[in-house]
Amino acid sequence: MAGGKLSPRQKMINLMYLVFIAMLALNMSKEVLSAFGILNLKIIESNSITDERNENSFGQLAQKAQEQPGQYGEKKIIVDKIRKISKEYCDYIEGVKTIITRKTEKDAQGNFLYEQMDKGDLVDRLFFKGEKPSKEGQDFLNRIAQYPSQIKEIAGSKLPEVEINKIEKRFAMAPIKSKTAGATLSWIDYNYKGFPLIATVTKLTQMQADIKATESDVMASMFQSDLIAAASLTAYQPIVVLEKSVFFQGEAVKGKIILGKFDPKLLAKSVIVNGANVPAQAGQANFSFGSGNIGEHPITGSFNFDENGKVISLPILDKYVVVARPKSATISADKMNVVYRGVVNPMTISFAGISPDKVNASAPGLSRSGSTGSYSMQPKSGTEVVINVVGTLPDNSKVSDKKTFRIKGIPGPAGTIRGETGVVKGPKSNLEIATIGAKLEDFDFEVGLHVEGFNLKVTGQATVVVQGDRLNAQCKSVLSRAGRGDQVTISEIKTKLVGAGSYLLPRTSPVIFEIQ
Repeated sequence: MAGGKLSPRQKMINLMYLVFIAMLALNMSKEVLSAFGILNLKIIESNSITDERNENSFGQLAQKAQEQPGQYGEKKIIVDKIRKISKEYCDYIEGVKTIITRKTEKDAQGNFLYEQMDKGDLVDRLFFKGEKPSKEGQDFLNRIAQYPSQIKEIAGSKLPEVEINKIEKRFAMAPIKSKTAGATLSWIDYNYKGFPLIATVTKLTQMQADIKATESDVMASMFQSDLIAAASLTAYQPIVVLEKSVFFQGEAVKGKIILGKFDPKLLAKSVIVNGANVPAQAGQANFSFGSGNIGEHPITGSFNFDENGKVISLPILDKYVVVARPKSATISADKMNVVYRGVVNPMTISFAGISPDKVNASAPGLSRSGSTGSYSMQPKSGTEVVINVVGTLPDNSKVSDKKTFRIKGIPGPAGTIRGETGVVKGPKSNLEIATIGAKLEDFDFEVGLHVEGFNLKVTGQATVVVQGDRLNAQCKSVLSRAGRGDQVTISEIKTKLVGAGSYLLPRTSPVIFEIQ
């Protein structure tokens, strides 16, 4: 319809045809509209159930805060604040729903007439001004962005990072690539522009469900263990905590027995370990006895308390192992039995039966990395590296060992288009916007690769040399003369290992794009 010179009459016919197609696209069936309405009611019902559950959990927390303010008082204050901003956010969304449905009729039961809610002009006028969000639309986006930020600020370290990440993901507003539109749309455009009114109402109700789910997740995460009240001393479980799990022959077996729910005011009437009385302390009892012969040995006994005029005995049952003094070290590469040049190789180095802080390892390129026993190896020149290990026994005597590891280089990466290797197929438009990359296939380490340049060759045309990882104007000009079935070869890919300084990677293999 767009080719050649058209008469005014033909232009009018074409315009009417486009309008007709648009009307067909917007004419959503009554069944679909009703389905949205039923889904909206289900979500509202679920939100009501979640409200009841959240209110019950908060009631338990409030009671605990009153009984034990030192342990639960601060947490109740945090939850109070989160509940306040959650209610304000939910009320705001309910206000938006009221505005966009003010002209919508309801039946005798007070439900919307879903089949009449096929237009979205009220939402479009509220949220958009031309191609950009209106003042109200921007306020809507700001509130979504502020909510997880406010929770993170209020909860601080009381809320685990994994929960913060889950909440941020739940309210994320990243742009979305629309196949229908053939472009990447903003989050609000993709989700709210041009939709039937009932669809938008349902989405807003779901957003309220997300808020209530967030409240529930916060309380469950922060208080799932604290809110379990111990009704009786029988709920306490003695736990044997040894200084170490394995002891040398001739050593004293040392450790302590603690209760699963530690209470500094709780003092046992008596504690018996392996037939001997042990002095009871606040919530625990320390013990020490001879290790015995090599092999496995039991630890038995009981924690004894007075409760309601009766003696409650909580059984102690555990075991320990006695082994001979070590003669060799345990050295293992966390990834494989070789170390690679150009990357950081994590390693765990230990001596069986010796505390990690009493073990020292040395080799060219070897360094400690945080936790005791963890090392990082960055191999130097050569094809092998020897790791020497020295352990200090409890009597201050020394034991030593060593092990040799092979040094290998990083394998050559493979070129990629859209993250795909080998022969990639698709229309020219896909290649024009694609990123040329590289990746290490079947390589156990996470490494960063950056493409700094490449050559593009279309059969029958001159090679184009490109700086960077995307096609330039010259490449697109060459592509414009290529046809379906032609192959475009991306070769001489210059790949750099991120953060590896002057380390040179092997040649990057080419990737081919077949035009369809």
